[in-house]
Amino acid sequence: MSGKIGIAASGGRSDFGQGLAWMALAMASFIAMSVGSRELAATLSIRQVLFFRALVGLFVILAVGRSLFPEVRRAARFRLHLWRNLVHFTAQYFWTVGVVLLPLASVFALEFTMPIWVTLFAWLLLKERLSGPRLLASAGGFLGVMVIVRPGFGMVDPAAILVLVAAAGYGLSMILVKQLTHHASPGAIVVWMILIQLPLGLIAALTDWRPVALTDVPWMLLAGMGALSAHYGMAQALRRLDASVLVPIDFLRVPLAALVGYALYAEAIDLWVFLGGGIILLSNFQAMMAERRRAVA
Repeated sequence: MSGKIGIAASGGRSDFGQGLAWMALAMASFIAMSVGSRELAATLSIRQVLFFRALVGLFVILAVGRSLFPEVRRAARFRLHLWRNLVHFTAQYFWTVGVVLLPLASVFALEFTMPIWVTLFAWLLLKERLSGPRLLASAGGFLGVMVIVRPGFGMVDPAAILVLVAAAGYGLSMILVKQLTHHASPGAIVVWMILIQLPLGLIAALTDWRPVALTDVPWMLLAGMGALSAHYGMAQALRRLDASVLVPIDFLRVPLAALVGYALYAEAIDLWVFLGGGIILLSNFQAMMAERRRAVA
């Protein structure tokens, strides 16, 4: 049987549209988080960056998320929350190293080798159906990424390997979030992320602590609030769409990151980036149309 929270099973076109809207918020937030993290890493250690991102998230949930505390206190599926956040925290560290050392477009392009893992984990753990449109969209998106990074033409960097490892971790983390949405609200999933990753980040940061300046605060806010809204948006989207549907859509982060990198850091953009982005966009469009027809049927 296909995923339990597929489009057709959870409200048809309404859930499909809402899932796309939440995914758009998540994509914009992930890019904002990457910018804030890069700016912070100019003066702080990467371990501090992870800690302060989680600390900002704690202040946000204390201010606006108190209604979630009764659900969190029940600690439903705590072990699954713990495993998800251990995997995610490790992947996040490797990803942040890549954000600091590589062009933004390259980081996001390498990260989107993740669909291979998501499709595999969704099939193994969630019993989601590997439909033709999903497989073709993932393959087309991956082809677009390869056009952008052009492996074998100078893209050999240890940081790139770390981002590839992070992509596998993010793929497993996404599947674990998908399982958690059956037992917890998106808000509770985000609260548990903060509560578990904050002490992990503090322990790591204390091993490489550097002086913090007042000028770091705006970047802390951007990175922390970006991370919080990104994961909340992703959790909301996963409640409405199958994991292997969302990943091809998320490929649009690559050309968006290329434009942000060019505007803020003068990172070069060439024809290959736009050609790869066009392949990604076409793949996403075909997948969305196929899922819309499935919802109507």
